[in-house]
Amino acid sequence: MVRFPSDEWAKMFKDELNKNTTYAEAAKDWEGDFLFVIAPDEGFPHETVVYVDLWHGKCRDAYLVRGEKKAKFVLKGPYSHWKKVINKELDPLRGLIRGMFTVEGDSKMILEQAKAAQELVNTASKIPVDFING
Repeated sequence: MVRFPSDEWAKMFKDELNKNTTYAEAAKDWEGDFLFVIAPDEGFPHETVVYVDLWHGKCRDAYLVRGEKKAKFVLKGPYSHWKKVINKELDPLRGLIRGMFTVEGDSKMILEQAKAAQELVNTASKIPVDFING
């Protein structure tokens, strides 16, 4: 098991995503990197940021950000919502529409990539994780 969020989790996510042929096909036209911002809540004490570089169905890089980093897209939400996404209890696009997450960047472009987004979640849910407070 790996801690979510952590640099180890990000590296495992990258490796698993690059093995996912369904994601590769769904995201073949996608160009853009993300900052996944995990905001404090549920005993999670500080904001944490994971960088994910997605390009034409592949993940070129993924790591825990230390310091400043810019990306084409920023998806931000509280720890409890990210936990639900990884456990497949919350679809991230529905969470975005409901205001549970905020996005910086072209949200229309993200919504048009629903299948690719679903495969990101499917991939994340395959990684055995250790959450704070269960």
